[in-house]
Amino acid sequence: MSMIRDLRAVVRPSRVSLRKDSGTYDATRSPATATAVVDCAVYRDGRRVETETALTPHEAVRLARRDGGFVWIGLHEPTEAEFSGIAGEFGLHPLAVEDAVQAHQRPKLERYDDSLFTVFKTIHYVEHDQLDANSEVVESGEVMCFTGRDFFITVRHGGQGSLRALRHRLQDDPELLAKGPSAVLHAIADHVVDGYIAVADAVQDDIDEVETEVFSPGRKGSPRGSDAGRIYQLKREVLEFKRAVSPLLRPMQLLSERPMRLVDPDIQKYFRDVADHLARVQEQVLGFDELLNSILQANLAQASVAQNEDMRKITSWAAIIAVPTMVCGVYGMNFDHMPELHWRYGYPVILGFTVVVCLGIHRTLKRNGWL
Repeated sequence: MSMIRDLRAVVRPSRVSLRKDSGTYDATRSPATATAVVDCAVYRDGRRVETETALTPHEAVRLARRDGGFVWIGLHEPTEAEFSGIAGEFGLHPLAVEDAVQAHQRPKLERYDDSLFTVFKTIHYVEHDQLDANSEVVESGEVMCFTGRDFFITVRHGGQGSLRALRHRLQDDPELLAKGPSAVLHAIADHVVDGYIAVADAVQDDIDEVETEVFSPGRKGSPRGSDAGRIYQLKREVLEFKRAVSPLLRPMQLLSERPMRLVDPDIQKYFRDVADHLARVQEQVLGFDELLNSILQANLAQASVAQNEDMRKITSWAAIIAVPTMVCGVYGMNFDHMPELHWRYGYPVILGFTVVVCLGIHRTLKRNGWL
């Protein structure tokens, strides 16, 4: 049982990198072979059964049922025709098969007679030099798992969420893998949630950057309200993140709290740790949404205040210009009998009077903060 205590160490290294894998598929898929099966192996006593040639799913099932152990089949975006044979071999429920083929499912856990069907949304952080209104921050995919007594099937959709490294780490821990398909289910759940934690940290940096720029004083070269598009785009990406995290919390709680005959009791308690980490990520994502709402409101308020200041300045200068406009308008009238019309000092006096009044209005408005 000492190896079981190191269960977290088996899957934790997956948290390190946020960048895209160089490859799309999990393992030994031949580029010349048009098949959705990316890896198919039989595990007996926690060790992979080595064969001279790659096993087909049918051969793997026969070997697992003849000699004991379980089969782990990994598929990537199978068609209905490609998956129908595997589904019939293991007696998978038609509704679960339909969900696995069509994808775009909500994270969930469904129990059928002899299997569990689990849907995970994988989230990948998209690196970008600068966040703008069109930046893609997170990219989602799906991993669907069928867990049975002697089989484990993964169906991936999307270019991210490779399970190759996870499979290798599990194969390096035979005592853990000897616990059966439920150990693989836990490892994948923990792998996915670790990805959420890493993405949450990266999204936090983006939000901090936007928050700093919105509230930084004296920004130059940035039009007022130009941050609203970036904030709204970030909110959309956080919403996609939230759709992956929030629905998964209940399935993880069920796996950790409710006894299930397909889940080894020694493995079940480790789902509590996954559920706890997932709950913390959910709180973080909800906090992101609220914080972005506040930042967006503050940004719009800043734009509104700036517009009000502009209107006050325009109004102030209009009031100043109204004085010479009025004076010139009065003395521009063509009447013969007007006060001081032919006075020698009339022009400089009126000009000086206009300047004094305008300066007085300017000083008053500036003292009151209008200019």
